[in-house]
Amino acid sequence: MARDGATYVCQSCGASQGRWSGQCPACGTWNAMVEESGLRPPGALPASRPSRTRGLDFQGLSGEIRALPRIQTGIEEFDRVCGGGVARGSAILVGGDPGVGKSTLLMQAVAAAATRGANCAYISGEESVDQVRSRAQRMGLGAAPVQLAAETSLRNVLDGLKRSKFDLVVIDSIQTLWSDAHDAAPGSVTQVRAASAELVRLAKKEGVAVILVGHVTKEGAIAGPRVIEHLVDAVLTFEGERGYPFRVLRGVKNRFGATDEIGVFEMGDAGLREVANPSALFLDTSGERSAGAAVFAGIEGSRPVLVEFQALVAPSAYGTPRRAVVGWDSGRLAMVLAVLEARCGLSLGARDVYLNVAGGLRISEPAADLAAAAALASSALDVALPQDCVVFGEISLSGEIRAVSRTEARVREAAKLGFRQALGPRDIDAGALRLSGAARLADAVARIGEGGWTSLG
Repeated sequence: MARDGATYVCQSCGASQGRWSGQCPACGTWNAMVEESGLRPPGALPASRPSRTRGLDFQGLSGEIRALPRIQTGIEEFDRVCGGGVARGSAILVGGDPGVGKSTLLMQAVAAAATRGANCAYISGEESVDQVRSRAQRMGLGAAPVQLAAETSLRNVLDGLKRSKFDLVVIDSIQTLWSDAHDAAPGSVTQVRAASAELVRLAKKEGVAVILVGHVTKEGAIAGPRVIEHLVDAVLTFEGERGYPFRVLRGVKNRFGATDEIGVFEMGDAGLREVANPSALFLDTSGERSAGAAVFAGIEGSRPVLVEFQALVAPSAYGTPRRAVVGWDSGRLAMVLAVLEARCGLSLGARDVYLNVAGGLRISEPAADLAAAAALASSALDVALPQDCVVFGEISLSGEIRAVSRTEARVREAAKLGFRQALGPRDIDAGALRLSGAARLADAVARIGEGGWTSLG
């Protein structure tokens, strides 16, 4: 039986209620309700106080717009994802899997910004000052004028930041901070929410840019309540597949820049290295292209990226055929397979299907439908696509190939890397490339099966 005044908070979504239950009524997570003191029971209102404010001061839309001051780190990939530099007075949340390189990236960013004249601090709650200093020296950043501290008390962190006027501060990580105003354990929803709110308030009041490092759950979402993502100005995720040296910094939310922008890095012995041309990194231009491979001309954020789709269609050794996909949506793979069977006559239902996006990059835009279908058809028919051909287009359930956005940017990137022809929708302008346009997926599959379709236009 629950005690009077007890409050139970879900450690997954942050929902609270007055009594314990095995399943959170808000998000449905089991065994996530934990008792936390220092909170008002659900439905209780704070004590009313006389208002001393003078009300709202409304202003019109027309007026002078001041330029947003930004801190340039000099790391172009990082600055691009942030929207052209880190905005002063902003709060940024950076999440990623353990060991992907979040601390390495942010140490390089603050070191580069400090070298360019910004007053920067790095506060670690997971490592000692000696550990952080040793890691910075291994990366060749020992001479950077960055102020270091190891602290987990939120009160001490706030007092130290108020005394010293910093331009850029990194908190690694937000889950390690605890506030003595709450009795909850460090890393709990209450503590994470309180620490985030105080640091965001400090950033807005003092004009300091604060970067918070957040842990992620096994599903890949940033741990803690979703209110943290609403509090901050930008949410960046640092992605990377194990076994690949490539890392992708992706903007999920950004109030001061474009969303879905990416920055590409390569992990090395001395830290992360910027990749100015990701297309050349993700493509293998050596030798002839084998059956089951198709080069997709995609768009990630504001930049075009060429990446290779690899497919394998093989006889099934078991009663139930396998469907495995890496780097693409499994739901869209099932849709493309259904369209290939129903509209193109390819028999794939009794065969194993494997699809992989080379280089560890994750593709989410619908324009990759045709590239995946071309790779699958190429493997099923055992016919290789031309070496100098790129593929892009969206597929409908009726088997039509639809045009996609940013065609000119895709074509320019492909031509710059030596591609001379494209397989895509019929009603697009391929510019410098020779277009093998098709109105329906069946036409594209027929051209792939013919082999020498390079002479067709």
